[in-house]
Amino acid sequence: MRRLVPLVLAAVLAPARARAEGRELVFDMHKFEAVKQDSGPVNYYTVVEDPDVGPYIHSEYKPPYETMTRGYAVPEGLRKAFHKLSWKWRAIALPEGGNECAKDKGDSAAVIYVTWRRGLKWYAIKYVWSAVGPKGVTCDKKGFLVRAQETVIQETGGPVNTWVTEEIDLDAEFRKHFENGDPKADVPDFMGVGIMSDGDQTHSRSSADFAKFVLKER
Repeated sequence: MRRLVPLVLAAVLAPARARAEGRELVFDMHKFEAVKQDSGPVNYYTVVEDPDVGPYIHSEYKPPYETMTRGYAVPEGLRKAFHKLSWKWRAIALPEGGNECAKDKGDSAAVIYVTWRRGLKWYAIKYVWSAVGPKGVTCDKKGFLVRAQETVIQETGGPVNTWVTEEIDLDAEFRKHFENGDPKADVPDFMGVGIMSDGDQTHSRSSADFAKFVLKER
């Protein structure tokens, strides 16, 4: 489902505990909580303790579940302290024909919502691991008075069951998507992330793993 509710991520979640190590903030994978306003009754996420990777969240969406988003809110005093975000993820099962840029096919094996807030306005970039959508494309742009969102196909297709590490420059990504690339534009508070797997539009299984979310100063 094409969702905007994670834009209010930090408004519905208590600030999550995080572990600061030097110039990094490491997310506790056990502290991701359901975004209640955007989630059905079935929790299809579990935390797996892996001696090599560390704890990770496994998602296992099966139709006809209602989708669930789980989120992690950055503590208030740290929302301007960090400028890069990295994570690891892997697709396990790709939703059949899932393509966030195609009508009625908007399902992804994995979704990462990255959110900011300025005053009353919320911004989100939705990075997805698509089944068939063209990698690198930005689509599904939404702009409203108090919220804005764009979707980026970050990964597409296989190989499945293979960890991929991502790192984004939060300031550069915000300016690119919401400030026409202006390198001097002010970047609002970074509020947190959401994760999701869904297959409700394609009526198919969708599964992924999420791990090692780390905020960095530079």
